[in-house]
Amino acid sequence: MDGSTDRPGLGRVVVGVDGSPSARAALLWAAREAALRGSGLCVVHATDTDSLYLSDAEGARIRRAARELLDTAAGTVAAIHPELTVVTELGTQTAPRALRDAAALSGTIVVGHRGLGGFSSLLLGSVGLELAAGATTPVVVVREAAEPAESGAVLAAVRDAGDLGCARAAAREALLRKVPLRLLHVWGTLPAGRVRALLPGGPDEAARAHVHALSEVTERIREEFPELALDADGEKDHSVAGALVRASRHADLLVTGGRRAPGYLGPTLGRTTLGLLQHAHCPVELVPRHGAGHGDTS
Repeated sequence: MDGSTDRPGLGRVVVGVDGSPSARAALLWAAREAALRGSGLCVVHATDTDSLYLSDAEGARIRRAARELLDTAAGTVAAIHPELTVVTELGTQTAPRALRDAAALSGTIVVGHRGLGGFSSLLLGSVGLELAAGATTPVVVVREAAEPAESGAVLAAVRDAGDLGCARAAAREALLRKVPLRLLHVWGTLPAGRVRALLPGGPDEAARAHVHALSEVTERIREEFPELALDADGEKDHSVAGALVRASRHADLLVTGGRRAPGYLGPTLGRTTLGLLQHAHCPVELVPRHGAGHGDTS
């Protein structure tokens, strides 16, 4: 590790804490990530008190508890990564706003799968879900109960050529960890009649399209990261999310691209992305995809 803080495509790491076991898992993961990047770590806690009417005593009590929480988190990181620069930020706004502000334009936000208070359950409209749905910078969701990887690798979900940015981010993560990168393209199975209705060439044309989508991204990654050990696989499955979740058992990190439906005016997550955030066996990094033509949410 050369300690450089100017690695292309990787900003500082920002992690949200609230005292829950899930947030502690996210904190430890974020600290390791920051150490690998040679960047600093920003630990954020948000009280969400901007809209509350509090007495001076109540406000002081909340701030004191929050500072103690942040100091404990910083101490936990210092004990494991004494070389890492850690800063803490206490916000009075909502947790998503505090984390986005801290990440600015290039930071990576890390949150736990479940939490307390402002960092509640990801499955039911939580902070993690809100951050992922409206992501403008990478967001990593860490599950505290995730099983250790059976073999070190970074897994990237590739749907089409628009996921090149996602594959690049995954390649950088793999290089940091000195592990292989696996690009995986999974497509759902459809009845032959429906395939023929969608594509004049039927199943054969569909297969060629899927092969082309994966090979195009794979060739670019090989050119840009010649030193990286790279595998590329494609497979059919009745559940795209299910296939990726199974593959995540063999990964240290799963990187996937977020997408916005054409014409959709608000944030959205597709069913596949939501399934990965809820069920993957390793941390999931969502790399936002923006602009027209990035596909639908299915």
